[in-house]
Amino acid sequence: MFGEIGIAFPPGPTVVEQMIGRDAEILVAGDPPVAYAVLSPLDGAIHLDQISVHADLAGQGIGTRLLRAVLEHASAAGAPGVSLLTFRDVAWNGPWYARHGFSVLPEERWTPGLRKHWDAEVAAGLHRLGPRVVMWAATG
Repeated sequence: MFGEIGIAFPPGPTVVEQMIGRDAEILVAGDPPVAYAVLSPLDGAIHLDQISVHADLAGQGIGTRLLRAVLEHASAAGAPGVSLLTFRDVAWNGPWYARHGFSVLPEERWTPGLRKHWDAEVAAGLHRLGPRVVMWAATG
């Protein structure tokens, strides 16, 4: 999907591979799996490292239901909210999250962990692919 809009990610491990050995959870939708969300604790909240739906099933509400499950999971864990980093202008990124209750988190409200994620993305070259933002949705 990203290739269709001119975004080519550099080679490297997948987000799921990066989570091996870390304090992370993966929520899965479907049997067999058709979507997943990778979550990790970050500064007392939950960070959504990635959410992905099989491309053939996009637009069927699977991602919306999975994102709702992420927010419910965070709430049940006592987290005040969910953070994420995403492309600001890609239709199924920033605008999609905004339609589901996320808003851009101003830099002055970033936690040290969010700053570390941001800096790692800059170092990996993600910010050269398009404008990125930090977003937040409160639980409860």
